[in-house]
Amino acid sequence: MWATDITYLPMARGFVFLVDILDLYSRKTRAWRTSTTMTTDFCVEALEEALTRFGCPEIFNTDQGSQFTAEAFTDVLKAHGVAISMDGKGRWVDNVFVERLWRSVKYAEVYLHAYDTPKEADRALSRYFAFYNTRRPHQALDQRTPDAVYYAATGLKQAA
Repeated sequence: MWATDITYLPMARGFVFLVDILDLYSRKTRAWRTSTTMTTDFCVEALEEALTRFGCPEIFNTDQGSQFTAEAFTDVLKAHGVAISMDGKGRWVDNVFVERLWRSVKYAEVYLHAYDTPKEADRALSRYFAFYNTRRPHQALDQRTPDAVYYAATGLKQAA
């Protein structure tokens, strides 16, 4: 089961929006994108990348935001035979794993820096998500990394 959500990230001037596709079992970030606008296209791009790189989950959970209820987004999931699950209205706790990711991203990376441009934010987030997936141990994963859990579960070899 995968989940997604959008958050905003403050910059020195203004902010960017961040969407992340998260595997709930391993807590592995599958794909992410930033955008200066709350359109559906950057969410669809992240979803398509995750599906291309990792295959299809059985279930995909989102909130009821307009980006995730848009046909452009749901049609991609339907075309791949993925069951769509949506949080109840006002039920942030339904997507608590993504909310915890936002806390980690913001406190361990974003709030420590004042990005000047969206490109600078993208470069920093790229480094952070690589760290998050490959080197950051998670208490909920018995101090293993998301990659260690993912590769152990799939039987695939982890890149050195």
